[in-house]
Formats: sequence, structure tokens, C-alpha cells
Amino acid sequence: MVKRIVPDQCCGLIVDMQGFFLSQLDGRSRDLIEANTAHLIRLLGYFRIPLVATLERPLEMKGGLPGEIEHELGTLKRGLVATFEKDFFDLTRETKIKAHLARLKRKQMIIAGCETDVCVLQSCLGLLDLGYEVFAVEELLFSSARDVAAARARMQAEGVVFMSYKTLYFELIEAVGGSRHAEKLDKALGRFPDDLPESAV
Repeated sequence: MVKRIVPDQCCGLIVDMQGFFLSQLDGRSRDLIEANTAHLIRLLGYFRIPLVATLERPLEMKGGLPGEIEHELGTLKRGLVATFEKDFFDLTRETKIKAHLARLKRKQMIIAGCETDVCVLQSCLGLLDLGYEVFAVEELLFSSARDVAAARARMQAEGVVFMSYKTLYFELIEAVGGSRHAEKLDKALGRFPDDLPESAV
């Protein structure tokens, strides 16, 4: 069955986008990940898609969210964003997160963050086990590992759908009216990012 993104069935997940993990990227990659994740937050907020951000403990070592991302989350309307700390790699093993996702009654999860081969992988497997459809935004995933091909292959084999940011952007537009809506979205969000990397870091 062909799966399409349905805005009122979606939830965004930003996994462990903390200073400790971001510091392992080169400066340009880090800047791109932060800027384009902020753009993702604005995009999902425009469609009133709820967002969940996770922070891996211990926070005193791993840090909080980057300022730009925290700012964008703070601009979302009340009830659209929730932030949780976690001890498990798989976010669905955290009782509060699992219960929150269940209350949202959304069946599609759009995931970004790190690390591709650890917390993202384990969380995707957990979400699939719970019956969610999982879509990974490949340009907004990253890891300290140089090669995440095995993790990506495992996720795809289990049913995770990898998509580009561009595909997500235009699929959301298509769901609400196609090209007639594109100009309105451009005015609300600004120009589509032209410096998105070609693949996951």
C-alpha cells in the first residue's frame, strides 16, 4: 500500500538534538542541521502538526537544545509541542513519551535528529512495534559514526520510509491544495532552503 503523508495524522519527533552530539559535526554541517531543523519546525507548525523533542540524560553533559531550535519550538501554539528527557535510546520505552504519543492519536511519525545508528534507529524500531508509520527525513539525521548505511538498511527493511525534506515539504502542500497553496506557504515560511545536504550526515 502506498503511504502518503496526511497532515492531520502526523507528529514530528526531534530526537536528542543536543550540543554534545552536534559538537561532533564539522561547523558547516552543524550549522546546516540546526538551521534546517528550525525550518522543519516552522513547516510542521504551519500545518499544526504536533512536535515532540527528546533530550538524552545526563543533561549536564549532553546539553539542551540549540538556541535557534528552542526558539522555534517556543513560537508554536500551546499544545503543539512537548519536550521530554529520556534514559533509553528508544524513546517509546519511556512511559511518559509513549503515553503522550498515544494521546495525540496520530499514526504517522516524522523523525529527525541523532544518532542515526543509535537513538534514531532504536526509536524507529519501537515506533514500528507500536504500529506507527515512520518517515525519516534523511537530511536531518546525523551521527558521530562515519558510516550509517547498515542502520539505514535495517530501518528500511523494517518499514521506515526515508524521504527528503523537499519531498516532505511538497507532499504536505499537495495534501492541502497543491501548487495553489505553495505561494501562501512561501510567504509564511520564507524561501525554501537551497542548501540542504544531499543525504544524512
